[in-house]
This record gives sequence, structure tokens and C-alpha cells, in this order.
Amino acid sequence: MDSAIQIGSTAHHNSASAPAPAPVPAHACSGTLGSHLARRLVEIGVRDVFSVPGDFNLTLLDHLIAEPELNLIGCCNELNAGYAADGYARAKGVGACVVTFTVGGLSVLNAIAGACSENLPVICIVGGPNSNDYGTNRILHHTIGLPDFSQELRCFQTVTCIQAVVNNLDDAHEQIDTAISTALKESKPAYISISCNLPGIPHPTFARDPVPFFLAPKVSNHLGLEAAVEATAEFLNKAVKPVIVGGPNLRVAKAQKAFLEFADASGYPIAVMPSGKGLVPEHHPHFIGTYWGAVSTGFCGEIVESADAYVFVGPIFNDYSSVGYSLLIKKEKAVIVQPNRVTIGNGPSLGWVFMTDFLSALAKKLKKNSTALENYRRIFVPPGIPLKREQDEPLRVNVLFKHIQDILGGDTAVIAETGDSWFNCQKLRLPENCGYEFQMQYGSIGWSVGATLGYAQAARDKRVIACIGDGSFQVTAQDISTMIRCGQRTIIFLINNGGYTIEVEIHDGPYNVIKNWDYTGLVNAIHNGEGKCWTAKVRTEDELTAAIATATGEQKDSLCFIEVFVHKDDTSKELLEWGSRVSAANGRPPNPQ
Repeated sequence: MDSAIQIGSTAHHNSASAPAPAPVPAHACSGTLGSHLARRLVEIGVRDVFSVPGDFNLTLLDHLIAEPELNLIGCCNELNAGYAADGYARAKGVGACVVTFTVGGLSVLNAIAGACSENLPVICIVGGPNSNDYGTNRILHHTIGLPDFSQELRCFQTVTCIQAVVNNLDDAHEQIDTAISTALKESKPAYISISCNLPGIPHPTFARDPVPFFLAPKVSNHLGLEAAVEATAEFLNKAVKPVIVGGPNLRVAKAQKAFLEFADASGYPIAVMPSGKGLVPEHHPHFIGTYWGAVSTGFCGEIVESADAYVFVGPIFNDYSSVGYSLLIKKEKAVIVQPNRVTIGNGPSLGWVFMTDFLSALAKKLKKNSTALENYRRIFVPPGIPLKREQDEPLRVNVLFKHIQDILGGDTAVIAETGDSWFNCQKLRLPENCGYEFQMQYGSIGWSVGATLGYAQAARDKRVIACIGDGSFQVTAQDISTMIRCGQRTIIFLINNGGYTIEVEIHDGPYNVIKNWDYTGLVNAIHNGEGKCWTAKVRTEDELTAAIATATGEQKDSLCFIEVFVHKDDTSKELLEWGSRVSAANGRPPNPQ
């Protein structure tokens, strides 16, 4: 290590007779802004940065490439680079992307908004204008033609937890460190703009090896924690048939271990909200399925809604997760546990009580009660067996997902695109350690292509299985190219049903029909003989079985793209029910004024 601190301390090792060392120029022991940012990204766990080059970020990209522990991945467009950083953050805990000023920033904005809605710390770095141009009244290219450069910043203020415009070396160190640590603390994206002329300049504030920053652990208010645990234990111990429902904010609170402790100690059945799928262990003996109101998995909704107490751990209630506001849940029976607050029925609501502390402490105070679980086991009937098929009968969606279920294991992860894949993938039973991701709060169609790229890059030990509708695929298809370049071995099931099926079930019209593509032909053209890629078209169950055997056998090290043809009206029954309820919620007439 040759940081400033070490150099200063060498004086102690010199004997009295030795000549005094020549003064070291300040910049010799300094790093540059670019190298400092690169080291910080490595320190927080980022190994891959998704980027699109543009003249304002090129020298910064040189510094990221020069960092031996960072891998720069060029994407086909900024939107996909942002989606990839989102997918990467889901697997690694943090992600990063680098784009150019305004023209790149406004392209990546939608992906960063999605990461914000899903509480993902994504570091969005933008190469900004030359530091000398600020405040000069000049008009720059890549902008909207006004001498005010703040348009991009103003857009990002609403979708990031912190914004740093670095156009001065003296406080660049503090700005970068504060932005990164705030993103990690708040589990939200951060925006960092870096003037294009600064990355290569050494400065004494940038030690070659930066001192790692330390995030202080959050500690619950002790009195609040005690009060919350006492009140909740009393509330639950007098309930007859309590249940637990896990939600998406389990991720933010990093509380999966404490959740398990609580579930084991209580004996209550465990359900999961649709957007929490993948955060709750489905191989657990108390697991009863997805609670999603009227479209819950079999017998799960009835058990949850008939309970006299329910503990919702990290829920997000919105019009989609509440099936158009139709959940039969009563506030007075609910304990709502959020990352830093607990609310008990209509009673107390205690803040600065952290989910992990609370669940662990509560586990020690509960009487075991398996009444609701026994009730579930009494009424449960296994799902129906798909009907016997005719020879060469067209493939049905429920048959497709039966085969996808069979290839899941602890070394796989499922990425479900917005659309009917939400509902079909929701019914998959996840084996231990099987990953699962989808974007329910933001629901941006096309998200899964970039997210699959990012997730697969972060989780090298897992084979990603992505389920994508044809309509969504058309939005972001081109980054299949980057997956092939990175040597990824994802299996993509492209479900070709001729349009935006989820929109059809909410409100149909000619705009929901799309131009059909030769999807495998497109992927073959992108492959172009470089890298490992294999494609297949599938119309029957026999063809599907053969394609899966090839994808998991001789082509197991290739990107496998399987285009599955299904009837445009072949949807999950849950989508039909959900679509009509969401449509009713969207179509409510205005209240009389």
C-alpha cells in the first residue's frame, strides 16, 4: 500500500544519520477520480458495470476498464443497461451502469425509476459536461439546446435517493462516497454525474487504496422494540388460527433469516405475496402458496382470509397486488411489519423497530400454533392433472409450465416478464435456493431481457430460465446480443401468442395485436456464428420435451432460445379474473363533485 498515510510514517524507520527523504510530490501518492470510483464499486461488491459509451463518458470508461476487478459490459442501449443493473442488484445486492449526459441519462431513466420502485441500490453514473462549461451560458450538444444543464438532474431527483454532480475535484471524493453509501443505506438508486475532463486527474484526496467506508449497523430503539414484541406476542398468542404472509420488503430489510426463525418458532402457515415470491422458502413444510386475493394459489387465499390474525412481513399493497382493491383483509386483524416500523391491528404503530430485530425477538415469545396449517392440510386437494392430449395437439400454456417446473433446481433462477408469465410463474413451486425475480410494482414490459442479462452475469452459479411474452420481447430484444457476447447459458422461453395478452384481458383493442416476427430467425441473425447459441421452435408437447432435453443436455453451455407457439386466448385462469378486476378498478366513474 502506498497511500499518503504509509508514506508519512516511513520517517520512523530512518536512522538518524540517513539523509532526509526527498519530498514526495502530492500527486504521486494520489489516485485519480476515475480510479477512486472504480475501487469504490469493487468494494461494495460490483464486478460488472453495464454501459453505453458516449463522448462525455469515454475517459471515465477507460478508468473503469483499468480496474482489474471490474468488467465493463457494453449494452445495445441505455434502457437495457439500466435493466441489467437492476437484475444484477437483485442477485448481488447492488448494481451499476454508466451512460452519457442527457441523451443517455434520459434513456436510462425508466430503468432507474423501476429500480427505485423495487428498492434496489443501483449506482447510475453519467459522464457530464466539461467542468469549465458550468455557468457559462454555453449551449452543448446532447442537451435540449438550453444553456441550463440541470434538466437531467431534475429528472433523476424524483427517482433516486441522492444526486451528486461532480464538477470540482476538491469535494469529488466526499460526493462520490456519500452518494454510494446513501444508496446502500436506503436501498434505492443513486445518480452520480462526473464532468468529462476530471476522471484522469490525480488529487490528494484520492488515496491509491481508499480506506473502505463503514456503514453503521441500524439498531432498533430498545424500548420501542420491547413494546412492539410484547404487544404483538399478546395479539398473536390469543388468536385461534394465525397465519404469516411474506412480502417484497423482506429484501430491503435483509430479513429472510429472521423470517425463517419466526416461522419455525410459530408453527403458523406461511404464504407469500406475489411480489415477495423468491424471498420466502417454498420448500418449508409450512408453506401454503401465494396469497393474491381472488387469484391466490389453491386453498391459500381461503386460509389467509379466514384467519383471525395475519402477520404481513414487508408487504406492498397496491392496485395490482390487491387485485383491484378486492382483498378481504381487515386492518384490526393484521400485524404489519415493515423494514423499520411495526403496526399492530388498530393499536400502536412503533417506528425505528427494525424487521430483523423484531422477528428474532418475537420468535422467542410465541406459543406454537399450527391450527391454520392443519386446517389447510385438511382442505387441500392437489392441482388437477392436465387432460390427456391428442397426438400433435397444439401446446397448452399449462403444459409448458408443467415442464418448466420439472427443470427447476437449486442451481436455477426464474425471471418472469410482466404479463401472463406473472401468473404462470407464480404457480411454480421453487426448490431450495432457486432464485425468482419479477418487477411487479413498476411492471415495465421488456424489463426481463435486460434483467436476465444482469442477473445471469451476477449469479454465475445459476442457470437463468426466463419466461418472456412476444410483445415484451419486441421492446428490448437486441440485448440477447450481449448475453451471447458474455457467454451466458440462459434458457429463454419466448411465448408467442400474437400480442399483449395481459392488456387484452384488461381492455382489448386493435393496439394489442402486434406484428409477428420470426423470433428464432432474429436470434440466429444476432448470433451470427459468434459465441454459443441454440434456438428451437416448439408447437407440441413432444417438440417441447425434445427442446428441453437438448437445452439441458448437449446445449447446456449455450444460450438456448425456445420459441413456444400457443393460442392467443390460452391464458391462466388467474389472468382472466385479475384482468377483469383491474379493469373494473381502472374504469370506476368519477365521484360526484
